[in-house]
Amino acid sequence: MTDDMLLPFALPAVRRKKLTAGFDGGSLSSDGGLLLLREAERRLGIADRLAGAIRDRRDPTRVDHSMPELLKTRMFAIACGYEDANDLGRLRHDPLLKLAVGRCPESGDPLCSQSTMSRLENMPSKIEAARLTAALIDQFCASFPAAPEAVTFDIDDTVDEVHGGQQLSFWNAHYDCRCFLPMHIYHVESGKPVAVILREGKTPKGGEVRTLIKHLTRRIRRHWPKTRIVWRGDSHYGRPQAMGWCEENAAGFIFGLAGNAVLDGLCREAADNLCVRRAEAGAEKLRAFATLEYQAKSWGKPRKVVARIEASAQGLDIRYIVTSLPGAAQYLYETVYCERGQAENLIKLHKAQLASDRTSCQSSAANQVRLVLHTAAYWLMLTLRKAIPAASPLAKAEFATIRLNLLKIAARVIERTARIRVHLPAACPEQALFSRTATRLMQAAP
Repeated sequence: MTDDMLLPFALPAVRRKKLTAGFDGGSLSSDGGLLLLREAERRLGIADRLAGAIRDRRDPTRVDHSMPELLKTRMFAIACGYEDANDLGRLRHDPLLKLAVGRCPESGDPLCSQSTMSRLENMPSKIEAARLTAALIDQFCASFPAAPEAVTFDIDDTVDEVHGGQQLSFWNAHYDCRCFLPMHIYHVESGKPVAVILREGKTPKGGEVRTLIKHLTRRIRRHWPKTRIVWRGDSHYGRPQAMGWCEENAAGFIFGLAGNAVLDGLCREAADNLCVRRAEAGAEKLRAFATLEYQAKSWGKPRKVVARIEASAQGLDIRYIVTSLPGAAQYLYETVYCERGQAENLIKLHKAQLASDRTSCQSSAANQVRLVLHTAAYWLMLTLRKAIPAASPLAKAEFATIRLNLLKIAARVIERTARIRVHLPAACPEQALFSRTATRLMQAAP
């Protein structure tokens, strides 16, 4: 062939055949899995829900990109691994991204540029950023066919290092950096995100925790007035203000509790007995549990405290939790509280695999909008994973693995007068899984 675009370096021949390359393959995309994400978004309707929370101040006669289109573009890009708005300058002509957003892949106008997306992120006010966050809570509640009898929510924070003069950035001596410590809230039983809230980089105070729990609980009870709600977190969230509000408003809680000399004294007899039994049995490690009634000076009343006592050759270790839940001490600690560690895995999906720590806007409201958009991308990936047949290893895979196997698939797009044809690779190793997943998503979509 004489029309090949030769590369600036020689490619070795294959079985004495000349090897050339050229960017002349036609309308191609490296993200064939956008077809699946498009169906996931149609099933969720999350773009329209978020768009309804933003007041569009643009002149309608000069708008080229509707609000749902802008939100879909950013969500799809994040899910495919394009974490920065800068990437949209290169993706605005991508045929499958245009198709997923709702434009024709070849005849349709290009998608928004980086500057348009940056204006979108900085457009909402603080009140509108809060409404976007509330829309995520509504999205969570709408994802259930009926109100559940009871739900448990994990609340935790994660470090988000910053390198500029962003609003709310704060020096944290523990992490040795300026950072945010955004709060992540997830539904324990399903792993669904409820909300992610930007906050300054320091340990939350009792009033802040109470305010957060109050607003989230009331928003959820608008949808589920009879559902029992339980809050679970580490000792950062076991504040008397938060526990008091939960008790006054029929919400359960189970929080970590920092130990002190009084608590250790209440457990001394049980701890000594455990150490003696371990020594007599020659065991490497023994555990015991105790239920205590304890009232700290800052508490208005006594509360139920569970102690986990562990004796080993290395010494004695005692951990405490405070809870309003009924049940045996061992069950509350090992089965209910210790499962809190799963929240860290969910935060990793959100932060490390969907790059939600790219909060580099100067405005705190704009950074909150970014967290909302990354959480919307989380919803897309979670919905895609739930549509994968349970027999497939990808049904429990991390988002990065799903992206590599189902989203990063080459595709050629041909647009004709009455039909759009997407050609996927004949050698794709996940052909059957891709087809079955797409079918399940389409069956569930409205």
